[in-house]
Amino acid sequence: MTDARSLWHEAPRAAAIRSTPLPPLGPGEARVRTSWSAVSRGTERLVFEGRVPPSEWTRMRAPFQEGAFSFPVKYGYCAVGAIEEGPRERLGEIVFCLHPHQDRFVAPLDMLRRVPADVPPRRATLAANMETALNGLWDSGAGPGDRIIVVGAGVLGLLVAALAARLPGAEVTVVDREPRGDIAQSLGARFASAGDFAPGGDADVVFHASASSEGLALALDAAGPEAAVVELSWHGAGAVAAPLGGAFHVRRLRLLSSQVGQVAPSRRPRWSYARRLDKALELLADPRLDALITEEIAFENAPQELPRVLAPGAGGLATLFRY
Repeated sequence: MTDARSLWHEAPRAAAIRSTPLPPLGPGEARVRTSWSAVSRGTERLVFEGRVPPSEWTRMRAPFQEGAFSFPVKYGYCAVGAIEEGPRERLGEIVFCLHPHQDRFVAPLDMLRRVPADVPPRRATLAANMETALNGLWDSGAGPGDRIIVVGAGVLGLLVAALAARLPGAEVTVVDREPRGDIAQSLGARFASAGDFAPGGDADVVFHASASSEGLALALDAAGPEAAVVELSWHGAGAVAAPLGGAFHVRRLRLLSSQVGQVAPSRRPRWSYARRLDKALELLADPRLDALITEEIAFENAPQELPRVLAPGAGGLATLFRY
């Protein structure tokens, strides 16, 4: 038996590291030594604050989650490490797994997705966010030449912008209160400050990823007649104001939800979850995306640092735990 250390949310805005024994390997399993895991600020902030609605407790369970909502619970889904025990041909292989924050873990081999050789393990922690961005782009129906607005320049919004900017002739603009123009422009998009942005009401597709009522209002204002507004934020418990009066109906806008728990309907007959995740990892072979990782924290310091990292309005983009 080998002991593992894992991060648990014990109470609202309180975390601790627990030590638990790992089981011996079963058939078709491997043991991974984690090198990095990423904090998903949107979802994990809601978990950390105890704001997962009871209606979503079952649907929100992450793979390999232990405990239950709201507390105590072991949560997370962005782990990268090396296989240290398992089939001989896979020993030392760098893999991504939808696993909570833990320094070692056992998982089925088919849940351990190989990280491409041209994707550094540190950057591979963005795979879950990239998978969400890819699914959102599929849901949107965006195509070449489209005028695309992304409201919210967090990790997810910037990944959506990076993918959309690859569409031939697409005009992509990212809008945020934070001054993230350098990053947006490096990814091939324009940038506009939320305070100065004047929605033209002519966008073909709008993505909302700010998790705020103000951002949603801005996204609806930016959409052109009969355009789609794709809601990528998950707001958790509580009501969200949505301005559906005014010209919303006369302009025949479409407000679409996008969620990574299902493959987008346009791809579902052909794409498995594994194929989608493998493609997300492949899309991370872009050194420009390193700019989305702005902080590293030693795993043993996670309980002390997490309240700061997940505080409302906390600065920075992706935060990683270093093992």
